Amino acid sequence: MTKGFIFDLDGTVYLDDEIIEGAAETIQELKARGDKVVFLTNKSISTRADYVKKLNKLGIEVNLNEVINSNFITAKFLKDNLQEGEAALVIGEQPLFEELQEERIPITKDPSKAKYVVLGWDREFSYEKINLAFQAWLNKAKIIATNPDRTCPVKGGEIPDCGAMIGALEGATGERIDSITGKPSKLMAEYVVTKILGLDAASCYMIGDRLETDIKMGNENGLNSVLVLTGITTKEMIGNSVYKPSYVFDSIKGVSSL
Repeated sequence: MTKGFIFDLDGTVYLDDEIIEGAAETIQELKARGDKVVFLTNKSISTRADYVKKLNKLGIEVNLNEVINSNFITAKFLKDNLQEGEAALVIGEQPLFEELQEERIPITKDPSKAKYVVLGWDREFSYEKINLAFQAWLNKAKIIATNPDRTCPVKGGEIPDCGAMIGALEGATGERIDSITGKPSKLMAEYVVTKILGLDAASCYMIGDRLETDIKMGNENGLNSVLVLTGITTKEMIGNSVYKPSYVFDSIKGVSSL
């Protein structure tokens, strides 16, 4: 029976620009035995094409159809929900704008004309940007975010991610944002399983280093959840979390046993 393997990237396949030992060999082995592989990332500061280039450079052969990021899913969401004449106000970096524009999503800088506010990871986040988002919210715009990750794992530690942008806006509005388009959303899980892998959820494995995104998405959408300990999460953190993985491995190398 063909299995589907959905791999997170940062902290799972690589850290910064350094591949995690055994990643290329494990992925090659899964493909060689006839299983399907897709790479799934919440990181909104790079395009899908950027990820293809990076993975190929690290020795993992991959094509564009095998990489899905939160920008891509956000564009799909907006395409389905924006009506004629409506637009989105976007807070994020250039790759997010590029991938929304590729899908012909109307973008506005005017908060009074925004039907949606899109929050992405933005390393040049500012008071001016949060005020634009806040003014759009006052004008009844719905707030969506590419991902809820509080931090991103990097070699030697972690740095603030999109969760910081979400926290800033929620602090101003006093309300939770309306939805997340990336992991752990049902939207992302269903798209990858049905549209990309074409398999039943029960025969798919979500592999990642985060309990609150990777493992939560797997558990809530009928996937087998696999935690690797090469990123954010430690064994001690598992015991304190409501999101329990189906499997725990020291690294991606353990996945070949599934």
